[in-house]
Amino acid sequence: MSEELSERSRLILQAIIEDYTTTGEPVGSRTLSRRTGINLSPASVRNVMADLEELGYLYSPHTSAGRIPTDKGYRFYVASLLRVQQLSHEVRDHLRRECQVPELDTEGLLREAGRILSATSNYTGLVMVPRFTSTVFRRIEFVRLAEQRVLVVFITQTGIVQHKLVEVDVPLTQGELDEVTNYLNQEFSGLSIQEIKSRIASEMAQEQALFDSLQRRALLLSSYVLQLDLGGQVFVEGASNILEQPEFADLSTMKRLLRTFDQKSLLVELLDKAQQVEGVQILIGSADNHSEIEGCSLVTSCYSSRRGTTGILGVIGPTRMPYAMVIPLVDYAASLVSDILNSESE
Repeated sequence: MSEELSERSRLILQAIIEDYTTTGEPVGSRTLSRRTGINLSPASVRNVMADLEELGYLYSPHTSAGRIPTDKGYRFYVASLLRVQQLSHEVRDHLRRECQVPELDTEGLLREAGRILSATSNYTGLVMVPRFTSTVFRRIEFVRLAEQRVLVVFITQTGIVQHKLVEVDVPLTQGELDEVTNYLNQEFSGLSIQEIKSRIASEMAQEQALFDSLQRRALLLSSYVLQLDLGGQVFVEGASNILEQPEFADLSTMKRLLRTFDQKSLLVELLDKAQQVEGVQILIGSADNHSEIEGCSLVTSCYSSRRGTTGILGVIGPTRMPYAMVIPLVDYAASLVSDILNSESE
C-alpha cells in the first residue's frame, strides 16, 4: 500500500467492512459512532470516512449517505486488518466425515470437496483437476472416430479420467491405435508425464527404433499426445448460491456469472495463476480487467499427493464475503483432500 493509514482510519475501515459484510447495506457515520470501541463523534467519523474515500478505500452510492468498501479497501483489510478464525472441531469433523467415504473414487472426492466448500460457505465451490503434465500415468486409450480424428482417453494413477479429440497427420486404423495403446500401457504405466516424455525422446533418438515403422509411428503419436494439455477440468458446485447474494440480483450480472461458470475457461486461467503460488491465495475483484468476475472474490489453496500431483480448490463469492471464515475453510479442505489422496496411494 502506498498510503500509511492512521490507527483511527484503520479502525474505521475495519468497522465499515465488517458491518457491510454482515448487513450488505452502506454504513453511515452515526452507526459507526455508536459501535463499541469507536469513541468518536459522528462528525469525526465522517471526516475519517471522507479521507478514506479520497484515498480510494471507500465509495458512496448515490442513493445513500453511507459508505461501501472498494476492492482496494478489501485488499487492505485482508492484508493488514483481518483476524482469521480457527475452524471449530465440529466443522473439521464434519468435513472429514463427508470426504472420507470409502466408495468415493478420486473424481468423486474432488466433486464432494467442492460441494462441501459450497455448502459450508454458502457460496460456490471450485475444484480444478490436476494438470496433465503433473499427473502419474496409469492407462491411455485411443479410439478412432474418423480417418484422421482420434479420441484420447487418459487415466491417471489417482483415477481421474481426462479426454480430448485430436487430429492426426496420417490415417490410422483402430488396430494401429491399439498397438500404440498397448505399447504405452506396457512401457510407461506408473511413470510421471515428464518421465514418459524423456523416455520417448530417448527412444526416438535411437537409430534402431526407426527400422520398425509401427513402433516409430507409436512413438510419434505418443510424443504428440503427451504435448497436449488435457488438464483444466473444473468442477463447479453450488453455482446458484452466489446468485442468491443481493449484489448479483441484476439479471445481466446473473447471466454474466452463469456464462463464466458454464464456459469455465476464465476459471481455469484464474486457478492456474493461483496454483503458481503456495498457500492460500485471495483474488479480490476483477483482476487483470476480467470484467466477468467483477464484484467477486476468489479464495484458493492447492492440494497435492506424494507423487507430485497438484490441483487447486477454492470458493468464489461476492467481495463482501466473511474472509475470516472462508480462508481457514479453504485451507483445511485442501489439506484434507491431500491427506486422503496420500492415504489412498499407500
